[in-house]
This record gives sequence, C-alpha cells and structure tokens, in this order.
Amino acid sequence: MAMDKDTDKKQLLLRLSPSLWRELAAWAEDDFRSINGQIEFLLTDCVRRRRKGSGKGAASDDPEAGRVE
Repeated sequence: MAMDKDTDKKQLLLRLSPSLWRELAAWAEDDFRSINGQIEFLLTDCVRRRRKGSGKGAASDDPEAGRVE
C-alpha cells in the first residue's frame, strides 16, 4: 500500500521559547489554524520563497529579521 508523499507526515520534537510560542499561538489564532498548522504553513512558505529566490540572500540580509524576543 503506497502512501502519498505529502500525506505521510514526519513527526519531530520542536522546542520553542515561551515568547515565541505565544507569538505563534496568537498568529495561528488570527489565521484560524492550529499552532502545528501555522508552523507547517510558515515553513512551507519559507521553502517556497527560497526555491524562487537565488538561495543566498533570498530571505533577508538583516541578521535580526524574524527575531522574536
């Protein structure tokens, strides 16, 4: 029985700071997603943007971009 590659999800343990967890939880709620769904959405979007860009510098040249305190 062959499963579709995208439906056979991999599990991983992810440790997040409490402040990042709160930010993601609020963002997920705004977007009507679970936190897991929000993280998957964000990672998928980042991979898609990286593929479209040139790789280096495609995301941002600012080393502080995306930093949550």
